[in-house]
Amino acid sequence: MTQDIIIAGGGRVGFQTAELLATQDEDVTIIEKDEDRITEIADAWIATVIEGDASDPDILKQAGIDDADTIAALTELTGLNLAVCLLATRLAEGIRTVARVDRETDGTYDQFVDAVVYPEEAGARVAANKTAGREVQTLADVTGDIEIIEIRVAENAPAAGRTLAEVSFPAGTLVISGEDGSHISQPETTLTPGSQYVVAVEPGVVDEVLQLMRG
Repeated sequence: MTQDIIIAGGGRVGFQTAELLATQDEDVTIIEKDEDRITEIADAWIATVIEGDASDPDILKQAGIDDADTIAALTELTGLNLAVCLLATRLAEGIRTVARVDRETDGTYDQFVDAVVYPEEAGARVAANKTAGREVQTLADVTGDIEIIEIRVAENAPAAGRTLAEVSFPAGTLVISGEDGSHISQPETTLTPGSQYVVAVEPGVVDEVLQLMRG
């Protein structure tokens, strides 16, 4: 189901996150103050762009905060990001909040936001995954470009209810764990709808793998 997502900050992290979310058919609105960035984002046709300060309640309302599912504050300023998220919770009860921070944390901000992103270490795909809040979660960036992701199989996905031997995964895909996470997958491992699997994928086939397992 398509989500309405607001991203505060259209810099490198915000823009790349919006790009990834747009490929997942999410409805994205970016709030940005810099006119040059606004022009670049508008030219990319990936999101609606609102000019202004995301810490301004009127700007958040203009961006559609009342109907938004998630707000991701991804500016370079941790304090501003937290303030935007806290303001959003006052304006829209139940909204999911995601804040970019400038250093690694150990649950420091868990009482203030639903998810924390440290993109200098994690990358934009992690920011997109946490922002979407879906059950497809990048676990870590590893050596080279290979990504390790955790995917919950959707009920009506092409791979649902089939064994690994029966699913034509693209080259560059390795399903690592069985559904309980306690054993290595085998050709006879069945991809059970509603269960999660750890998968290693090369960047070029991520979307194809998600299509097979998420639909």
